[in-house]
Amino acid sequence: MNKNDLVAAVAADTDLSKADAGKAVDSVLAVITQALKKEDEVRLVGFGTFSVTRRAASEGRNPQTGEKIKIAAAKQPKFRAGKGLKDAIN
Repeated sequence: MNKNDLVAAVAADTDLSKADAGKAVDSVLAVITQALKKEDEVRLVGFGTFSVTRRAASEGRNPQTGEKIKIAAAKQPKFRAGKGLKDAIN
């Protein structure tokens, strides 16, 4: 399922127009993104938790030349599925 499919499913499920459903989906994604930028956790009970983790700097190798390269530290988004979601798919 891609974003257009999701918007169409939300529109059909809520009797909203596709334009309104698209705005709603975009708004939810934007709010989650803004919270993660602030390194806040977003908990959706029964669905899951979005959070930010820190990845330490490390050293890697260029596979073509074998030359060592430095990989910078970074923040990564993380999603942990909740019990309701796990139960729904199992």
